[in-house]
Amino acid sequence: MHQSRDHDVRAGDGGPTPAPARRAFLRGQLAIAALFCSLGFQYATWASRIPALKKDLGLTAAEVGVLLMAAGVGAAVSFPLVAMLMRRLGSRRLALASHLALALLLLALAAAPDYPVALLVMCVDGVFVGCLNVAMNAQGAALETGHGRNAMARLHATFSGGSLLAALLASVTTLATPSVTAHFGVAAALLLLLGAYARTGLLADEPAAREAEAGSKKGRRWAVPSRMALWMCCAMVFGTIAEGAMNDWSTLYMKEVAKASAEVAPLGIAVVSGMMVLARLFADGWRGRWGDGRVVLLGSALAGAGLAFALVSGGVVPALLGFACVGLGIAAVTPCVYAAAARLGSDSLTLVAAMGTTGLLAGPPLIGFLASASSLAWGMAAVAASAAVVSLCSTRIRWTPVVAATN
Repeated sequence: MHQSRDHDVRAGDGGPTPAPARRAFLRGQLAIAALFCSLGFQYATWASRIPALKKDLGLTAAEVGVLLMAAGVGAAVSFPLVAMLMRRLGSRRLALASHLALALLLLALAAAPDYPVALLVMCVDGVFVGCLNVAMNAQGAALETGHGRNAMARLHATFSGGSLLAALLASVTTLATPSVTAHFGVAAALLLLLGAYARTGLLADEPAAREAEAGSKKGRRWAVPSRMALWMCCAMVFGTIAEGAMNDWSTLYMKEVAKASAEVAPLGIAVVSGMMVLARLFADGWRGRWGDGRVVLLGSALAGAGLAFALVSGGVVPALLGFACVGLGIAAVTPCVYAAAARLGSDSLTLVAAMGTTGLLAGPPLIGFLASASSLAWGMAAVAASAAVVSLCSTRIRWTPVVAATN
């Protein structure tokens, strides 16, 4: 017994972890990973059917842009609500409730009879995306703290895996039937299965409940953001702008600016996504070796410099190399910032997560507006500048101590 307790203490310093603790860590990690996978899956599911929704609802290109912005608006304004729900429900119950809501919202979007209803559904979707984003990252940070082991980057890798799964499902169901309702029905069923699995291993809500009690005694609804939290918000919003814009605009840049062929142009998004998933699989080890601050500083600098090189050089090969730098460098930004924000408390995590969701959903349309006003090259230059801003912000953030990587 004494030896087992000693092992638990030393686990955070890289010492041996006993089998029961290792199994508990793995169970929690897989359950939380199911939430991350679900969020990526839900987002990519409706995004993959934008052309069909545009046709079914008779939308113009401008109306599609507003529809996409509606989700970002919902996420941006959700901060007070999410902060209150986190204190009252805790991360576990909020995660499960918002997960269920997102599954049902897919069905609501498929059944939307007209454009105003679709706008309302997307706005509500943004609110619940904000809820799940906060709750699952709080769960991930609690897992790291409780077991003294890094896990956040691998959890974020499953978000990308969920997006890939959604893309594959969209291809299969579209071949079988053009019905958006049938596609979203299958997707909602899969989401419910992931939620049922996550329910068995999520961490308890007692820490959130204690914080709620302390907050009620102080007689406040949420904490005033600290200067540190605001720096984290800045890093998060610009980091997710870069991440989201590369996913949405890299293929078009390859075709229209780099002059790639129709067969080669899709490699832009493939390189970004592939490098991002790969980096997130290894980033927990980098965090344990060099610390979160150095990983974010050097990674975002690499992303900005690599993309700037691609824009100046022109051509297909420099573009692919620059896109690889972005995927590799920006991948660890959000996991590290979320982990740091969680240690400031649930209010700070909620605000930072709201900014992250806003940047991810609203960033690509903003880059599109800039590209329309000038050129796509200047739009991508704004992405490189966003990465540079993340580097600057990383020097102002107080980062958490280094802990061991997952095995």
